[in-house]
Amino acid sequence: MKLRFRVLPGRAALVIMALLCVVVTIPGTARADNPIVQTIYTADPAPLVHNGRVYLYTGHDEDGSTYFTMKEWRVWSSADLVNWTDHGSPMSVATFSWASADAWAGQAVERNGKFYWYVPVKDRASGQMAIGVGVSDSPTGPFRDAIGRPLVRNGEIDPTVFIDDNGQAYLYWGNPNLWYVRLNADMISYSGSPTQIPLTTAGFGTRTGNASRPTLYEEGPWVYKRNGLYYNVFAAKCCSEFIGYSTAPGPTGPWTYRGTVMPTQGSSFTNHPGVIDFNGGSYFFYHNGALPGGGGYTRSVAVEKFAYNADGTIPTINMTTTGAPQVGTLNPFVRQEAETIAWESGVETEPAGEGGMNIGWIENGDYVKVKGVAFGSGARSFSARVASASSGGRIELRLDGANGTLVGTCTVPGTGGWQTWTTVTCPVNGATGTHDLYFRYAGGSGYLFNVNWWQFTS
Repeated sequence: MKLRFRVLPGRAALVIMALLCVVVTIPGTARADNPIVQTIYTADPAPLVHNGRVYLYTGHDEDGSTYFTMKEWRVWSSADLVNWTDHGSPMSVATFSWASADAWAGQAVERNGKFYWYVPVKDRASGQMAIGVGVSDSPTGPFRDAIGRPLVRNGEIDPTVFIDDNGQAYLYWGNPNLWYVRLNADMISYSGSPTQIPLTTAGFGTRTGNASRPTLYEEGPWVYKRNGLYYNVFAAKCCSEFIGYSTAPGPTGPWTYRGTVMPTQGSSFTNHPGVIDFNGGSYFFYHNGALPGGGGYTRSVAVEKFAYNADGTIPTINMTTTGAPQVGTLNPFVRQEAETIAWESGVETEPAGEGGMNIGWIENGDYVKVKGVAFGSGARSFSARVASASSGGRIELRLDGANGTLVGTCTVPGTGGWQTWTTVTCPVNGATGTHDLYFRYAGGSGYLFNVNWWQFTS
């Protein structure tokens, strides 16, 4: 991550720039893919499968945080679990006029063509934590406040939402307690009153040394159903937390504690689970402090693939730097967003004037890796949408490493502005088969150019 100051065109004042660079310098050929986002710190993953893609809803830890300083939520998506597209921030604390702070751990769900995102924020009027709900017609937003007030408010956090096979939806949340309500079909109101789930040691394990909290349950529940069995995966035994889980024959219990999913690992004293099935595999999302500068308040989301045991129990899952294997390949012959990234060094993202996001703050030697690119019988040319308020630079197309085989070089001119876009094209030679593709950026000093999208021709 970089602390950056960009000089805007026409600004006459002398700007003294302070630049703090934290650059990952591990060679591309050895580079693993966890954490899955490196441009910012992310936390509290909530994956959602929709129309052949995984949409990942996260919090955003601010750089240099010394508390859970979180002002917005972010969305990412992937068709292959390794190349993730940044969709920016479609919802923030400011989305909720009644909220004052704390864009903490939430979850989104789709119903009847709409997407509902349940999140904890601080209620300005009471000073208590409350659960708000955002709604959108798209999984990537923008989201708006669905009801203009808290859905529920009892000072507790970390909502998870689950729709059972019969259509009944449930909202669960809580720290230090665990609550649920039955949501109505509109997903923005509920029937009955919030009900407290008994936190028994049989249901949620035994914690020692804390008389006020006799069970392992801490926070961050994630409730789902598989093969008729209900699962509640949760952050356990602060601090530092591990991930445990319980199962039940019904959505409200009775719960039976089943053990550890992920041991205490990873230089963050919190953790947060997210579990999905996608394209025939099962995946476990979590966060740690693995990026440079990372820790308990500067966390990063990661993912592991796993397989349930034959009896439906969850095996112990350890954090890795490898991450999940790629599902399929990436097609370079259709337009790909430049902010679709498996790994990067030095770049960041921002909203693009043409819509969507672009990568920017590119300096000499920075790179972006895209994994498992299927060139087939070969690529003939490469095009990219670029903008530069400086003198530009070059995009080097390299295979299997930041210093790997060079198959093309595109020159990027100055365009007169960081959002003044043009398309550049260059020939490609030697890009056949399936490779990891590295965009290595070269040029003079300072920021070189922005990239919005790219595409090869066959």
